[in-house]
This record gives sequence, C-alpha cells and structure tokens, in this order.
Amino acid sequence: MELLPLIWFVAIAVLWVGYLVLEGFDFGVGMLLPVIGRDNTDRRVMINAIGPVWDGNEVWLITAVGAMFAAFPAWYASVFSGFYLPVLVILVALILRGVAFEYRGKGDTARWRAWWDRAIVFGSAAPAVLWGLILANIVRGVPMDADGIVSAGPADLLSPYALLGGLTTLALFALHGAVFLTLKTAGPVRARARAAALRCAVVAVPAAAGFLAWTQLAYGAAWTWPVAAVAAAALVAAVPLVAGGREGWSFTATALAIGASTVVLFGSLFPDVLPSTTDPAYSLTVANASSADYALTVMTWVAVVFLPLVIAYQAWSYWVFRKRVSREHIEPAPAYGGSHTAPGTAADAGAAG
Repeated sequence: MELLPLIWFVAIAVLWVGYLVLEGFDFGVGMLLPVIGRDNTDRRVMINAIGPVWDGNEVWLITAVGAMFAAFPAWYASVFSGFYLPVLVILVALILRGVAFEYRGKGDTARWRAWWDRAIVFGSAAPAVLWGLILANIVRGVPMDADGIVSAGPADLLSPYALLGGLTTLALFALHGAVFLTLKTAGPVRARARAAALRCAVVAVPAAAGFLAWTQLAYGAAWTWPVAAVAAAALVAAVPLVAGGREGWSFTATALAIGASTVVLFGSLFPDVLPSTTDPAYSLTVANASSADYALTVMTWVAVVFLPLVIAYQAWSYWVFRKRVSREHIEPAPAYGGSHTAPGTAADAGAAG
C-alpha cells in the first residue's frame, strides 16, 4: 500500500475524532437544554457556555468532509449518495440549530423562545443519532455494486448494529455535554448538570460497552482491542470523577472515550473505506478509492502549513473563553425593541469570557 493514501486515511480519522469530541459536547448541551435549564436565564447560561466555540467545532466536520472529497473521491461519492436521506436531515438540523441560536433572543415572548429551544434540541439530537447510525453502517458495510453505487434501503440502514450505534452516540454526547456544563458553568446549572451526567451514564456506559464489544467481535482488528478497552475504562472512570466534583478529569475521560471509540471504528474499517455486502470484491479500499499521488502531495503540503494554524487559533479561543458562566453573568432581558443586541443569543456568549 502506498504511503500517502494511508496518511490521508489516518488524517481523516483524526479529523472525525476532533469533530465528534468537540461537537459532541455542544450537541449534548443542546439536547439537555430543557432538562437542565429551568428558566430562560438558565438556558442562556447553557447557550453562552458553548456560544464562543460551537461554530468553530463544526469546522472539523467541514474539513473532514473536504478531505474525504479530495483524498478519496469515490468514498465521498458513495457515502454521501448512499446515505443521502440521513445526511440531508443532518444538514437541515445543523442549519436549524445555528439559526435558533441567533434568533431565540430576537423575540420577547416565552412562546417565541420555546419554539427556538425546540429547534436547538432537534438540531442537536438528530445529528447525534444519525452520525452514529452512518458510522456504524460504514463499518458494517452496505449493498454496493462494482461501480460504487450504493442501493441501501431503510432495512439496510436500520439494522440492530446501526441502531445501537445511533443510541450510543446519542447517550455519549448527552453525557459529554452534561460533564462539559459541570466544567463550564457555576451555580444551579452546574449542580443540575452533574445530576444529569449521572443519569446519562446509566444509558451511555452499557450502550457504549455493548457497541464496542459488538464492533470488536464482528469487525475489529487485534490492535483495536486495547483501544476499545481504553474507551470503556475512560467512560467508566468519568462517572465517579464527575460525581466527586473532578470536572476537568471527567471531561477528559468522556473526551477520551469518544475519541478512542472513533479510532476503534476507523481501525475496524481499515483497509476498506466502505465495505460492500453485495460482494467483497466491490468494496472501496484505501488503495482503490484514493486520488492521484500529485493531488495527495499538494494536499499534504497545504495541511502541514495551515492545520497547525487552525488548531492554534481554536485552542486560543478556548483559552480566552475558559471562565465559568453563571446566572450572575446574564443581564436581565430588556423589552424587545430591535435596536439593541438581542439577549440569549450567541452574540452575548462572551459575557463571561
């Protein structure tokens, strides 16, 4: 196998790790908005906790998808055509969520905010489930012919393994988001987030353990067994850590669990990038789905120059907005007049930074 396609497969896996770890916690915060936020001020605290970073987290998805398109065009084409409907739902959900963050504070009625809060919950929960569903199906394989055309129907996409994958990402992201809120907020929101994290763990730990075990037994490689063990151990360790008030270590543990689980999925997939259940000979692999060496060489130099800058900028933004957010940082919402910055949006997310 040539070196450059292998490098770019690993690079895409790393980008997906970054996306799922970082976007995972703001998906979790969005899903838990009505659970932890008892009133509008609580919900503004939660939104402000992710306000400075949620859109930057989505850059990892854009980069991962762009790298798939450039480095493995056949993989990109087959995945996004075969999973057209779930990808479309994810796209609509992400757009709706972004609009909701900006518009929930542009009206002065509880009913107005409630509708946008529902949009945030849907825009967070739908991708959380569907990304797990899609990744599980990629590992499991799909009906695909010799031309790379995927003919997967609902019965193919909604297999028990894929459904468990969707439940696992949903529960893991909810737990990850709750732990993030214990790290990033103060006061009653922090206390309720800790309680929510312990409740989420009741589902997340057995679901993730079952999904990892199924993946390893059915599709895993020898070297992914210790990675799966690290993921499981980190997830189990996160529970007593958050219960004991060790928020930083607990967040590290949930991030490690999500990251290691993603490595298990990509490691189980390799050397394929999209297995065919119709005939293994039709499978797309790292070797037969990659771009030409010249394209990969140019991409490599561009990545070497610009990727460290992007990572440094995002790390700096997290550092700048590192302080906890509490109800005391939220100014009372004035009567809506249209001439001031609307409360409760991403625009006031830097108030506590």
